[in-house]
Amino acid sequence: MAVIFLAAFVTKKITEKIKIPEVTGYVLIGVMLGVSLLHILSAETVEKLSGISTVALGIIAFIIGVELRLDVIKKLGKSVLMIVLFECLGAFALVYAVLMLLYPGDPFMALLLGSVASATAPAATIAVIKQYKAKGPLTSTIIAVVGIDDAMALIIYVFASSIVKAGLTGGHAQMLLIVGRTLMSIGESVALGTVSALLFKLLLNKVRDTELTLLMLTALIMGLLGLSELLGISELLSIMSFGCVLVNIAPQLAKKSGGLIEHFSPLFLAAFFLLGGAHLDIRLLKQIGVMGLIYFAARGAGKMGGASLGAVLGKAPGKVKKYIGFTLLPQVGVALALALSISKEFTKPIYGDEGTRLATVIINLLLFTTIITEIVGPLLTRFALTRAGETAASAAQE
Repeated sequence: MAVIFLAAFVTKKITEKIKIPEVTGYVLIGVMLGVSLLHILSAETVEKLSGISTVALGIIAFIIGVELRLDVIKKLGKSVLMIVLFECLGAFALVYAVLMLLYPGDPFMALLLGSVASATAPAATIAVIKQYKAKGPLTSTIIAVVGIDDAMALIIYVFASSIVKAGLTGGHAQMLLIVGRTLMSIGESVALGTVSALLFKLLLNKVRDTELTLLMLTALIMGLLGLSELLGISELLSIMSFGCVLVNIAPQLAKKSGGLIEHFSPLFLAAFFLLGGAHLDIRLLKQIGVMGLIYFAARGAGKMGGASLGAVLGKAPGKVKKYIGFTLLPQVGVALALALSISKEFTKPIYGDEGTRLATVIINLLLFTTIITEIVGPLLTRFALTRAGETAASAAQE
């Protein structure tokens, strides 16, 4: 832990000097300290510290949730939903189509990789927004999009994985059953978050003691992480729902809670990205080769093109149409969680050697391409926010 936070301190100083996003620096330093080069953060150490990454994702989910104010989303109108729909389906369809064209004998691989490609991880994007104190229509749209994206990606993944499982076991994918289970999982996550928000308001709406607020907030976030894991539902969706409902029923309490979270969130976020970089092995390029680069290019084109098309069809503001596509590349977190889920599920004996092969290739491919997205993604997000005039520095210049 001392190494992680010392490395974070040095990285923050360096990134301030050379003017690049902190996230990019954290991931690069993590790669250097991890299994790729120095082995200071070994695979065993990273595994033991995985709880920190889980808590970090919980904090990110809450930060997103308390930004999802209904009055702001109403102003943005249908553009947010159109962007989410087209960027998710665009990435899924393009990755699936390109892989089927180049690897026609591997339809299950194309289907699973397409479903994972639809996910956008919010952590890096939100970290860049916070670092540069960005505000404006593009920033609000980004926060709403990466919040809703998780639910959409989860739906696509559940459909795709169910079809592949049916194919591997010689069964038939029962669509009504798949739809029912998916909707039930999303409903449970939203219900859990909603109940938590109502409880939080009931207990703390008139309490002024910040320590009491912080203790209960931490208890609820940890509780939602644990309960979601036990129930097999989305932790991100549960905690985002908690934050979203809270900001809309008790805005002052949500603002106070968000301020408290910001005091210690830099610790968890720095550790999250450093650990993310540490378990990524750059030598995996030899194993995944051309397929990994094809996946990265197709996913990027699908995300950027789909988001831009959705913004145009949804009649979003000019800045959003022009720059939204640049902000949706990062995939560490949600996509990696889906890859780990594939690795866990498809290595079961019932799916045979083919299931194990799918799991091995996908986890290695995702680990490698994540390095690229976590380096390039924050740089493109900063570019978009700066050009849109929404960072604190660019707003001051105007």
